Amino acid sequence: MQQNPLNRFFNNSPQNQGGNNPMQMVNEFMEFAKGFQGNPQQEVMNMLNNGQMTQEQFNQLSQQAKQLQNLFNQLGIK
Repeated sequence: MQQNPLNRFFNNSPQNQGGNNPMQMVNEFMEFAKGFQGNPQQEVMNMLNNGQMTQEQFNQLSQQAKQLQNLFNQLGIK
């Protein structure tokens, strides 16, 4: 079974590895985004609805997404 690309990104993110380099996180996200196909929001909701993701994981993912969005806004990345 192929690993979900969202899991690959967030499980390997510097934040989850104890890293503290925002530019590394941005670069990793940009690389991840190049290969992602589909609607990320729908993919996350599907994972939540079919039990591949717990509510706690969803909440953590939402927090990470908000942090990433704030970082992108600060860097002027859209």
